[in-house]
Amino acid sequence: MSKEIASLKAETRAKVGTRHARNLRANGKIPCALGAVGQEVHADISIDEHEFLSARRRHAHLYELDCGGAKSLAVVRELSWDVFGEKIIHVDFKRVQRDVVTESEVELVFVGQPKGGILNHIMTTVTVRCLPLDIPDSIEVPVASLELGGAVLGKDLKAQKGVEILVGAEQKIAVVVGAVEEKAAAPATDAAAPAAEAKPGA
Repeated sequence: MSKEIASLKAETRAKVGTRHARNLRANGKIPCALGAVGQEVHADISIDEHEFLSARRRHAHLYELDCGGAKSLAVVRELSWDVFGEKIIHVDFKRVQRDVVTESEVELVFVGQPKGGILNHIMTTVTVRCLPLDIPDSIEVPVASLELGGAVLGKDLKAQKGVEILVGAEQKIAVVVGAVEEKAAAPATDAAAPAAEAKPGA
């Protein structure tokens, strides 16, 4: 968990649309949206790609977006990736207040290997409710003790004090299943033999 507030310079986008967004990305910028809340209206902005990626590597969750001197605290609501899952093409930010609880998506990290079978991930992220600076980097899910047929339920997830995991107690997070066996290939039908029998012999 990072207590850092990452400061990012932002610029208002005068134009929106695919063509303009493509030009921004070509110049090292990421198109973004800053959601409306209270008296604050929706804003279309752009940020520097290198600065944002650097903040993510430091596990920052809370961002101070400085757009022409107007500053907004925000968390990432959603990231959009390119078709190869390698490059961020859009960021959807949500405005927050430092001392007001908010909800955020957090990644699940499965630790270990089941004793038997294959772990089937039903959920890979969960929603948590906490103060912005308490948003965890991830939530670890130990699975080394699971056997074939075993499951991780919502009630098994643990987080640090002050973080509420918003998932049902009986919601399945992951289950251990058996390996899928390939079906044996059905023997080919010998259609040539009857045809040969029906053919007048020499």
